[in-house]
Amino acid sequence: MKRTWFPIFVVGGILLLLGGLAALQYHWQLQVAEADREKMRKRVEIDANRFAEDFNREIQAIYLNLQTDSDAWNSGDYSEFNARFDYWRTKTDYPEIVRGVYFIGSGADSPVLKYDEQKKTFTAADVPPEVTDLSGRLLAGKDIRPVYEDIYTLALPVHDTERHIERIVLSGQETHLPGVLRGPSAFGHLAVLLDPKVITERLLPDLAAKYFGDGEYEVSVTGANDERIFGSTTGSDATAVLFDLSPDRFIMFAGRDGLPGTVEMRRNSVFNQKVESISRTDAQGPGEAANTFKVEIRSNVSKPRTSMITAVRQPEGGWKLNVQHSSGSIAAYIDSHFRRNAAVGAGVFFLLAAAILGIFFSSQKARRYAQRQLDFVSSVSHEFRTPLAVIYSAGENLADGVAADAKQIEGYGELIKGEGKKLSTMVEQILEFAGAESGKQKFHFAETSVAGLIAEAVAECDPLLRSQNFEIETKIADSLPPIAADRAALSGALQNLIANSVKYGNGSRWIKISAANGGSNLRIAVEDKGRGISAADLRHIFEPFYRSKDVVDAQIHGNGLGLALVKRVAEAHGGRVTAASSIGKGSVFTIELPVDRS
Repeated sequence: MKRTWFPIFVVGGILLLLGGLAALQYHWQLQVAEADREKMRKRVEIDANRFAEDFNREIQAIYLNLQTDSDAWNSGDYSEFNARFDYWRTKTDYPEIVRGVYFIGSGADSPVLKYDEQKKTFTAADVPPEVTDLSGRLLAGKDIRPVYEDIYTLALPVHDTERHIERIVLSGQETHLPGVLRGPSAFGHLAVLLDPKVITERLLPDLAAKYFGDGEYEVSVTGANDERIFGSTTGSDATAVLFDLSPDRFIMFAGRDGLPGTVEMRRNSVFNQKVESISRTDAQGPGEAANTFKVEIRSNVSKPRTSMITAVRQPEGGWKLNVQHSSGSIAAYIDSHFRRNAAVGAGVFFLLAAAILGIFFSSQKARRYAQRQLDFVSSVSHEFRTPLAVIYSAGENLADGVAADAKQIEGYGELIKGEGKKLSTMVEQILEFAGAESGKQKFHFAETSVAGLIAEAVAECDPLLRSQNFEIETKIADSLPPIAADRAALSGALQNLIANSVKYGNGSRWIKISAANGGSNLRIAVEDKGRGISAADLRHIFEPFYRSKDVVDAQIHGNGLGLALVKRVAEAHGGRVTAASSIGKGSVFTIELPVDRS
């Protein structure tokens, strides 16, 4: 069969193309994974900041709306504070978050007053431990900050009424106003006690459900020393600061001399309402805390009034919001998806490559098989031609009267009989192979003596052995158990092996047939000292129509079906056939059959 390299080049090119596509897909998956990682990171950062903004806005609303100046405590008129407090309660969803408000004066002998919501006034009352602790901190002046998260308390400064503004910064531009800048002096503080249960059991869970309710992310809040406040995550894909009171956006109570109602404040912005205006700046001057801002309210119907709101950014080390992906991290989630997608992609490419290779090898095998079939047809035609030619010549001689006496006629008869038997044997072999291939061949098993089976096969081959002057040696072990076998089929398989030994004897005239019990199997071996079989051919000798190149070149007659039939008979009996051979030293074919087929 002439080898063609074109299919190999085509298959190789397709496999290289698949490899290139696999590399491109891997690169694209990396890019998609990186894009997904960045998108998820930005989204969770935005949601975390919104979570923090909502939380901080709740705290800012308390901190900014409840701030008043010293007039209320100097006059004993708490109507402005009551209005602020009531206004805040109407705007918040968590009015129970404030569990108490206390006034702490700046003097060491100043009494601590508690706000009575029923009487709408501040009165002397028992002081809880956290307020006593806060009072000591404020009087010491060493730890003044807007939020004391360890005791869940806000500290709102109460300033003296008189103060002036020298400058206002609007959208980055500074405007100077007449007057002398004089920093406010602290009159005292309002201590606003927050309820931990409302924060940890209502506010934080509500925000977690609002922004991370789909279960993709887990939320936790930790304190200054990584103390667990809420949730149980151990890592973070995004963080945000809680209890940040910087006035980015909030709703504040305007006051009695300014705008009626509420004013919405934004960083570096001015709101003009008809004849009244509010100007706000983040400023820092003598006597002012960092990040304080002033609100000046002017009206053409009353004298200008300046209100000061103090909003100090919380120092580092406060509460921190941690958002972590449920897979451990966004990176772990993306990596797992990338590995899964890469594995699926690799599997698809592997299956494609395997399918291409399978189709290629199947087509090559079919091509070889078709070529063998052509060789078989050619070989059988040649095998049929010789006996037919002999029969035709003998018949012609008989018809023409060439054979005159009885002895010549008998000789021609024997010749025709012998060649006819050869034709019959070849036809039977072909029909037997066709039946085996179609699955229609039936085997009839019966208890059979191994010695009798071998004797029968040798007897059938006796004319062939005698004509070729072959010496046959048999060695059958004693007490061999009978086997269940199709006697005719198994005898035919042994006859095929004997005929092959004669055909490929290569000058040797010796054949040995042996039978021995090998445990659960019985082994029948046919051994010769003929030409032998090469290792390359030994792998294919049981394939239908296969004949080695050396045999074809030597013009040894055959059709390549004998050993294929031996294999099918052995397998039909639940056994197998094996071959061992060396070039120039001969071959051994062994049929192994199970002793008990039940």
